[in-house]
Amino acid sequence: MEEISEDDFGRLLRSFNRSSLHLETRDAYGTETELPHMARWAAGEPDDFEWLKEYCERLRAHRAAGRIVHRAMIVSEPLSDYQRWAYSTTQPLVDAGEDLRWVPRRRVSEVCIPGNDFYLLDDERAVFLHYAGSGLNTAFTTTTDTATVAMCRDAFARVWSLAIPHSDYKPE
Repeated sequence: MEEISEDDFGRLLRSFNRSSLHLETRDAYGTETELPHMARWAAGEPDDFEWLKEYCERLRAHRAAGRIVHRAMIVSEPLSDYQRWAYSTTQPLVDAGEDLRWVPRRRVSEVCIPGNDFYLLDDERAVFLHYAGSGLNTAFTTTTDTATVAMCRDAFARVWSLAIPHSDYKPE
């Protein structure tokens, strides 16, 4: 396992060739980018989603190039405040080409899941995201080890088979 920088992680997310599969398992995150927008949402203020524009452009470029971007979000129900906010910000991402699905945590009781959120890129590289208890990202590690890649592929496939497309998911 190799630790990589946030810049390296960003480069990997921009440069995959075929597929990006992302599994999220936490009920709350606390990225520096998201926290101010979540605070405005909590105060009842509207969001123009301008802060998502660059990411949505990247999603459109991936889709135009024939690459797939899938994300499965395992969530406890009823949703945490963070996940309710995330749900409110998801449609622009879906419109831009991310196939984003929700998975109630009770559905994955019999699925073995890696201990950290991950991206599986081109079915060749796993990138694990490490978080503090507060939800802030603390590190990224990556590997091309075939057993680890297979573990992530299998876990994602099992979770994906239980997932509900964003358009069909109705939060409790």
